[in-house]
Amino acid sequence: EVSTEDPETAFCTLANREDLNPEEGSIHHCLYQFTRNEKLTESNKLLCDVCTQRHYGPKNNIKSENKYVYTNAKKQMLISLAPPVLTLHLKRFQQAGFNLRKVNRHIKFPEVIDLAPFCTAKCKNVAEGDTKVLYSLYGVVEHSGTMRSGHYTAYAKMRSMNNHLSDLVLRGQFPQALETETVKGQWFHISDTYVQAVPAAKVLSSQAYLLFYERLL
Repeated sequence: EVSTEDPETAFCTLANREDLNPEEGSIHHCLYQFTRNEKLTESNKLLCDVCTQRHYGPKNNIKSENKYVYTNAKKQMLISLAPPVLTLHLKRFQQAGFNLRKVNRHIKFPEVIDLAPFCTAKCKNVAEGDTKVLYSLYGVVEHSGTMRSGHYTAYAKMRSMNNHLSDLVLRGQFPQALETETVKGQWFHISDTYVQAVPAAKVLSSQAYLLFYERLL
């Protein structure tokens, strides 16, 4: 599906990305890199139907692939629909010669994250005029070990029910206000049948593999 956007707003976000200045080794930096503006040039040029028809006429007149016109373009991946539950999957491996090696580097992540700098300015389920899309952390999956063996554990927050999240999931209604009670709660570390209460600081220092956030605003 091809959609035509105003070039002035096609790459605009709900909040200014340039104000972020994300710290390297943080989840903000990961999101910033994942949604960065890329230039498509040389062998990555985009096939342009409009340019092709302008040069060679209707597409059914083109019999050789050499007649297609490719043009420089820009590409950017942004969030067009803010999800009720945000799941972030960190890539914890890298190529090392012919082998895969696990990445054990700690990635900083916050308890409350704002997705607005990574959402398109025309995000479908954000109220007009809103410049924040807030999410609260409620779950973390951590992996210990290597690429060949290891153990998964989880951190989960026991918290009050998020009525705004329920409205969004069940009725598609936009959240109108931040529920501070949802941000509060007790964290627990779960390893098989072992469950222990832990402080938020221990959760935030974990080697996160999966992060689970619920929408607040």
